[in-house]
Amino acid sequence: MYRLLAIFLFFSGMAFAQTKMSVEESKSLQKLVKQKSEQTKTISSDFVQYKHLDFLSNDIESSGKLAYKSPDNVSWQYQKPFSYKVVFKDEKLLINDNGNKSKLDLGSNELFKQLNHLISASINGDMFSADEFEIAYFRENGAPLVHFLPKDPKFSDFIKAFHITFSKEGTVEEVKMIEPSGDYTRIVFSNRVENKAIPDAVFDL
Repeated sequence: MYRLLAIFLFFSGMAFAQTKMSVEESKSLQKLVKQKSEQTKTISSDFVQYKHLDFLSNDIESSGKLAYKSPDNVSWQYQKPFSYKVVFKDEKLLINDNGNKSKLDLGSNELFKQLNHLISASINGDMFSADEFEIAYFRENGAPLVHFLPKDPKFSDFIKAFHITFSKEGTVEEVKMIEPSGDYTRIVFSNRVENKAIPDAVFDL
């Protein structure tokens, strides 16, 4: 019994182990992701979001549709378990909470403006700015995984780190946003469609 448990724990540890990339591997990933992001003008995708709070036994799960149009228009259309829409557009944050609409001017708030930039960059993969982050490169279960730690103290008060998992093609498969408390939001993307025209109405409320 104890031997079986030890074997199980050993292989479980191996399954989730992270290994650090070499300098050559990290440069190759940067080049691949940047090329991909430069070629990508629009993205449509399904997503599932998991909100982890330490005081809850299960993560809060929601799902919906993502739309992105270069350079920084983003629509999050939550469909389950509730209807909720968040749009970043023209330096404005638009929210439709089941018919209750609101608007915030991001241009007058540097923190929210930076947040919009980071969200857009994390979706299209163009986040490799050493001026904004401390960056570390890993592989987890064979997939490229990059840790981004914000250098701006104001921003790090809200977000401790971004962890982004990339596909072998250089696209973003998963984004994990970790708060200073240790709670986190993990977003997993699927059914990605690139460079297909997206109607302007998608970015309206």
